Amino acid sequence: MFDRLRARLGGEGALVAGVLSGTSADGIDVALARLALERGATPARLARPELLAFETRPFEPALAARLRRVLDLAPIGLGETALLHRDLGRAFGAAARDVARAHGLALELVGSHGQTVWHHDGAEPSGAATLQLGDGDHVAELAGAPVVSDFRQRDIAAGGEGAPLSALVDDDVFAAAARPCAVLNLGGLANLTVLGERGAPPRAAFDTGPANSLLDGLARLLFDLPYDADGARALRGRPDAVWVAEQLAAPFFERAPPKSTGRDSFGAPWVAALVERERARGRLSGEQERCDLLASGVELVARSVALALERFVPDTPRELLLAGGGGHNAALVAALARHTRLACRPSDVVGVPTDAREGLVFALLAARAVLDLPSSAPAATGARAGRVLGKFSPHHK
Repeated sequence: MFDRLRARLGGEGALVAGVLSGTSADGIDVALARLALERGATPARLARPELLAFETRPFEPALAARLRRVLDLAPIGLGETALLHRDLGRAFGAAARDVARAHGLALELVGSHGQTVWHHDGAEPSGAATLQLGDGDHVAELAGAPVVSDFRQRDIAAGGEGAPLSALVDDDVFAAAARPCAVLNLGGLANLTVLGERGAPPRAAFDTGPANSLLDGLARLLFDLPYDADGARALRGRPDAVWVAEQLAAPFFERAPPKSTGRDSFGAPWVAALVERERARGRLSGEQERCDLLASGVELVARSVALALERFVPDTPRELLLAGGGGHNAALVAALARHTRLACRPSDVVGVPTDAREGLVFALLAARAVLDLPSSAPAATGARAGRVLGKFSPHHK
């Protein structure tokens, strides 16, 4: 069934979509890329992707509200979970189809990450587990193309953390970057990939802690805004060093990699508890104090990254390449530069648009699965090597 697609990937290249909704769940990211094997590379690997289009499509409002409730850990039943799994799959498939049509492109393959609604924080006594909603079969029917989805499960089954999956293909995504370098993704959570020589496994890769899950959560609770645009309010605030130190005492920041985390640790209930604690102390009576708390949140994110580099990355990288929505936050970028003492540049400077990096990751993972190329890497997630990630949903014309 995949013979023609494998031939295309091994020759002139195939059009592959990477589709996801990140931890912030602010829309459906669709990256369309032409992917092909790198000629003469041994062992086989994909060449630097050619990004043809990128868009973020909004969720239909009712679906967005249902998703928001789940991500904020509101209890739901099995029936509602099943319906959300179906409807997210339809939404991801339609988004991939519509973006391709808008650019006059014909989809040949879709890599769909889905929507993470639960991910272990390393403290689950029975072991790691994760759950992404957005059924791949529904994606295939709406997209009109075969789909590879549910990438995290095999990584966890092989003893890994299931994250950060981006580290498994960042060597290809950032093929043009000078090495060594570090890629910092600032989505709902922050994750770090340290790249060495081209073709080698990452030197280190792990989640560093909260990012937009904290900053967007504070913006919603303190200012009734979806996010702090450009970090404007945080820039007006004065961070509280004692408060930041209190938060950094959490066990997650001390734990050595491989490690990952999720909304159970750094989601809406955690952010709400932080705000309520400050209110109980009488510290949020005016706008300046609310800006101060947002500035403290920025400092917490930046310092957690700096401490992770100091503790867990033996060789200092040349620079930090920033991807994800947090890369647009001027307050956060300035704090990262100050605390890491590294040049912090948007990933655009090496040809990877800041917002498109994650979409490219799942396009590449899907292509690797079709080509039967193992993607697991002990240095990235702790999973045993040699595993092909993802489940297949064929498309029947």
